[in-house]
Amino acid sequence: MIYMFGQDHKDLRRQIAPNFTPRALSTYTALQQIIILQHLKSWERLSSESPGKPISLRLLARDMNLETSQTVFVGRYLSREARDKFRDDYNLFNTGLMKLPFDLPGFAFRNARLAVERLVETLSDCATQSKKRMSEGDEPSCLIDFWMQETAREIAESKTAPPRSSDVEIGSYLFDFLFAAQDASTSSLLWAVTLLDSHPDVLRRVREEVSRIWSPESDALISAEQLREMKYTQAVAREVIRYRPPATLVPHIAMKDFPLTESYTIPKGTIVFPSVYESSFQGFTEADRFEPERFSEDRQEEVIFKRNYLAFGAGPHQCVGQRYALNHLVLFIAMFVTVLDFKRHRTEGCDEIMYCPTICPKDGCRVSLSRRCSRYPNLSLN
Repeated sequence: MIYMFGQDHKDLRRQIAPNFTPRALSTYTALQQIIILQHLKSWERLSSESPGKPISLRLLARDMNLETSQTVFVGRYLSREARDKFRDDYNLFNTGLMKLPFDLPGFAFRNARLAVERLVETLSDCATQSKKRMSEGDEPSCLIDFWMQETAREIAESKTAPPRSSDVEIGSYLFDFLFAAQDASTSSLLWAVTLLDSHPDVLRRVREEVSRIWSPESDALISAEQLREMKYTQAVAREVIRYRPPATLVPHIAMKDFPLTESYTIPKGTIVFPSVYESSFQGFTEADRFEPERFSEDRQEEVIFKRNYLAFGAGPHQCVGQRYALNHLVLFIAMFVTVLDFKRHRTEGCDEIMYCPTICPKDGCRVSLSRRCSRYPNLSLN
């Protein structure tokens, strides 16, 4: 998808639009909360088994995000066995990203390439199943269903399939979504925990806001309306992404001569590696401070310094799933700080940046956890 331009890219974005409507996002937030809670409970149990010994959240958060992505994107079409194989293949892919690109038997890059082929094949099969269900009039329950519902409608009306709607093509686009959602979200979750621990006043304000809006004892899912009411928590999420943008460098190709400064124009066809990380520390007021208030309705620095807030990209290729990603981060923060007490295990250099391939704290975010609420909520889709 990232290599598409012009009308083809516009048409594909139009086809994807039904995946991120308010109705679709509301479906996803319910699934996200149930999975987040399951993992928070397991993290707390793991921590309680070794009192005094902190646990690293990096791989735990990655596993949680992988289950979330699987469930939100293709939920009911993946069996437990398929999910296990999916996780193994994604780990092979992730490892291959960080290795030299030698496409030879036994090398990590070859293993990653073959894993991607298997992942796309699995996702293509999910598209086949979803397309059949949606053409029969079933209600959508995950992202692929919302996509295939619209595709099935177009096929029924025009008697021909829209461009780029073969199961294999859709499987490859779903893999793009998975890649975009997986490691970037893991990075943001880890930095959220890290930064909340080091900024107790911000943590206090988040807990106060969430407690006014949602209680674990209610046994109710956080609604879309309640999520919108969490203005300060949303500001914290945006500041986490600004302060520690997950993907620090994003390569581009100049499609035309681009005047970068008054004295230099980037020639058409040049490969450019803009630093999203450095951009996040330019323009903003006291940019080296972690300050969620900059995203308040009074200051609106994401609007004033829009050209510097590039974590989700810009222009025609701006991330289509940014609302989904922000919802996931806000829900995680709200639930994590409400149901758990946490203490970061600080060591020298623990907050230094490590690339894996997105950025995360060097120590993997090592914490001790305990239950904060009187009991865990009982959440379900019913």
